[in-house]
Amino acid sequence: MPGIDESLLDAMRLPGARGAAVIDWISGLALGAVGEAPGGDLETAAAETAELARLAAESASFRPADAGDATAPGKEPPVQDVILTTPDDYHVVRFVTTAFDSSVVLHLWLGRAEGNLALARIRLAELAERLVLG
Repeated sequence: MPGIDESLLDAMRLPGARGAAVIDWISGLALGAVGEAPGGDLETAAAETAELARLAAESASFRPADAGDATAPGKEPPVQDVILTTPDDYHVVRFVTTAFDSSVVLHLWLGRAEGNLALARIRLAELAERLVLG
């Protein structure tokens, strides 16, 4: 079972990967990062990614009626991914289910010209499933 650093390095092997981070979407803190940070500032990118994840996870519009508390221990987050596209980039934010709480996301930043969005989504799901925190 890979930890944060190994998972991030695996994410960076994807075509077009520019940067990757594991972020606590409750606090907005990066638990680990590799490569570039969108906008050049890791702390700002982590906080903004956390805000996007929090909005998606806590929005009644995007979750099933029986989803309950998105941060309950062992509870699967009500949202799997958030995908944001810009003219030059893809940002894939994958929610991670953990034993203690589910307040962690993987954020992958891809260059659009080289990146493969479908492949990135599949690989992030695999990484999130295997990720060991702690």
